[in-house]
Amino acid sequence: MQEGSRKAIIAAFFANLGIAVAKFTGFVITGSAGLLAESGHSLADTGNQALLMLGSKRGKRPADRAHPFGYGSERYFWAFVVALVLFSMGGLFALYEGIDKLRHPHKVDNVAVAFVILAIAIGLETFSLRTAVKESNLLRTNGMTWVQFIRTSKAPELPVVLLEDVGAEIGLAFAIVGLTVAELTGNPRWDAVGSMAIGVLLVVIAFVLAAEMKPLLIGEAATDSDVALITAALRSSADVNSIIHLRTVHLGPDDLLVAAKVDFEHSLSVEQLAEAIDKAEVALRAAVPKTITIYIEPDIRRQPAT
Repeated sequence: MQEGSRKAIIAAFFANLGIAVAKFTGFVITGSAGLLAESGHSLADTGNQALLMLGSKRGKRPADRAHPFGYGSERYFWAFVVALVLFSMGGLFALYEGIDKLRHPHKVDNVAVAFVILAIAIGLETFSLRTAVKESNLLRTNGMTWVQFIRTSKAPELPVVLLEDVGAEIGLAFAIVGLTVAELTGNPRWDAVGSMAIGVLLVVIAFVLAAEMKPLLIGEAATDSDVALITAALRSSADVNSIIHLRTVHLGPDDLLVAAKVDFEHSLSVEQLAEAIDKAEVALRAAVPKTITIYIEPDIRRQPAT
């Protein structure tokens, strides 16, 4: 895991832990459904940061006989588990709580306490989000939008933290609106509506996270920029006539498998061909600063039959 991702996860973990405690304390004092839903959300987020750290630790294990390409994909698996936790502990819990309070409404007590706790939560979430944004900006290329960064990043930690923090900020806004309208109208059902809105939001975020992790779990190719660098590195050798085909797949965020069928200069001896392949591998590793497993198969490009 990159140092920036680690900083973002640690910041998010302590922020969400503090927020979960504050929100649940607020729920005990006020009975607000929105605060209970948000406390469940923050507790799920706290657990999620621990899962991301677990995935990072397990993903560093060296390759062995059972897993010859290593354990890098564990980071994708645990990020997918994060989506499941967010869906169940966060989204479904908030929906259940909101529906229950909608059917059995009761007045929110000590509304001022609820607003103070929500304000504290916004401050802590903003700190966590700023940390994630700062570290993500170090990795974003010029002109890349946030949507593009989340969709193309091969390291799952920063996109997960970003989506969780943005969802948390929006969820807090829902809780504030629900409480405010409930207080102004005297109808506690608006607090329940705020809880249900939080639930729907978390379910949507969970589906987005799952959708982004799915292609990485089943095997996603290198980015277009990395493929271009790999292609240029192979073609840079005077012994290479052409690349017949090239296949890449991420075994983990920083582990790339490259398989290429290459048409080398036909006059090369076996010894010269082996040396040319070695040089091509060195050029590939210099071009793409990742841990690369390389398989290069020499072949002859044949003209299609007419």
